[in-house]
Amino acid sequence: MDSNILSSPEYASRREEYKKRFYVPVLELSESTKKLLVEYSKIPEDQLQAHVERIREKAWAIYPYPCIGMGRFLNLHISTHPLYPSELLPRLLTGTQVYLDLGCAFAQNLRRLVADGVPSAQCYGADLRLEFLDLGYELFADRATLESKFIAADIFDEESGLRELDGKVDIVDASSFFHLFTLAEQKKVAHRVLALLKPRPGSLVVGRQVGNSRPGEYPRRSGEGTRYRHDVASWRRMWEEVGWERGVGVEVGGTLRAVEGLGGRVNAGEVEGEGAGMMEFWVRRLG
Repeated sequence: MDSNILSSPEYASRREEYKKRFYVPVLELSESTKKLLVEYSKIPEDQLQAHVERIREKAWAIYPYPCIGMGRFLNLHISTHPLYPSELLPRLLTGTQVYLDLGCAFAQNLRRLVADGVPSAQCYGADLRLEFLDLGYELFADRATLESKFIAADIFDEESGLRELDGKVDIVDASSFFHLFTLAEQKKVAHRVLALLKPRPGSLVVGRQVGNSRPGEYPRRSGEGTRYRHDVASWRRMWEEVGWERGVGVEVGGTLRAVEGLGGRVNAGEVEGEGAGMMEFWVRRLG
């Protein structure tokens, strides 16, 4: 990010506002996260809290994303996805399939897979901010051992480093990604994601994101512009439209459930709109 923006009064004001609303003083570590950091990263258990708090401070200084302030970058969502035990993990354990963590930030889902036995050389991560990719190595203490490749790329830049993966990815994990954009932008992202997938039946897009039982454009927290919130029906409709435009059949599934505290230290409805929830999804290429 431009240093002039980081030092601007507007940025400082936003940081203070977000700290009041989205910054949890003490991060809570789930048992699965503790286990990963102890067994995979070899961090002593009595040092875990200080370790994650230190990384969080570095990340917050880069940009005050609510997911950083609230510690959601420590959640290993992929392991709770409904397809994880039956399809995602078994397919990736073969060592013949390629996984892409799109908008990966710290790439915690990628580390969950590697800890569960997936060959790291078959896993890729991509994010707009290279700083978060670097912090991922520090968080998981695996710079010397992880063979995954990370790509700093803008999803809307057709000439970005993601081009090397066009037509080569079996499973795209797009958690907490599509919900950052307007509906028109999401359609562009969906086109780009389909281009990344191997052009064969079974190629898969999975993830979770903020949704809403009343789909539509909702104001960004910054007050600048909107981002679209889906329910399962609108999500399916978008992908079917994009698939039709590309001449590709898709099967779309998902679930939307209410989540308490989704909006941080204020009611979820005040931030995300009445009906806000978390949606887990999958999009399977049929042809």
